[in-house]
Parts: sequence; C-alpha cells; structure tokens
Amino acid sequence: MDIADRRIATVHFTLTDADSGAPITSTRGHEPLTYMHGTGGIARGLEQALEGRSAGERFEVVVPPEDGFGPRHDALVQVLPRSMWRAATEPKVGDRLETTTAKGPLDVVVTAVAADTITVDGNHPLAGRRVRAELEVLAVRVPTADEVRFGLG
Repeated sequence: MDIADRRIATVHFTLTDADSGAPITSTRGHEPLTYMHGTGGIARGLEQALEGRSAGERFEVVVPPEDGFGPRHDALVQVLPRSMWRAATEPKVGDRLETTTAKGPLDVVVTAVAADTITVDGNHPLAGRRVRAELEVLAVRVPTADEVRFGLG
C-alpha cells in the first residue's frame, strides 16, 4: 500500500542542516513518527516526498525553507526591556514564552539576556534553513474509524 491522502504512515527520519550537516533531530533510537498523510501534520516538503512511497523504502530529500519550516522573518526577533519580564524566575536563553500579537498567540524563545534587555525570537527554530531528511517508510495503513473521526491520539 502506498502513502496517500488520509492513510496512516509510520516513518523513521533523521533531519540535518542541508548546508552545514549539523544534526537537528532523529527518531532513530526512539519511537518512529506516525501521522495521517495529507492533513498538514508534517512539513509540506516532507509530505510531498513521502507521497506514493511504500513500506521498506529508504530515501533522502532536501527540503527548502518555503516547503519546510518557512522563511526567517527578522521582524519576529525583538529586543525588549528586561523590565517586561514578569516571571518569578530569572530569564535564561532557551526559555519559551507565549505572547499575544494582533494576529493571535505566538510562541517565542529567549535568545539573549543582557543586564537591561532580553532578546526573543518568534521564528520556528528551523525557519530559513534547508533541511536534509533521511526517511524510511516502516508501514502504511488505512486509518481506523476513530482515527478518521478524532485524528491520531
């Protein structure tokens, strides 16, 4: 059975930065990814590369930012006065925060902390990067009635 819209696919993957070769993440040594194809649950470029594949196939693909995690937007990086920090703990690099913008909620990450300022970044950590994906399709199946109705667990 091939991967197609509304089928359940189980895959192992390893993502690396396509330009530097730096590792990003991998399911190897962990549980594989199981997702419903065609629902936007994974990056568009990965979904396109998996379309029509079947169990046992292994391949690599390079996903450009526009089909992966989007372009980087400099406007989503802001240097804020440290006085805006309202948490009980001291801010540190890597802290995740949720803020509200005119377009709705936005998750940001603290990327720098200085004496008087905090720098936050609302971009996806992989925004603007080409990603190399090594993929292995483990299984493809038709979803159960509950998966169709409620999505994957």
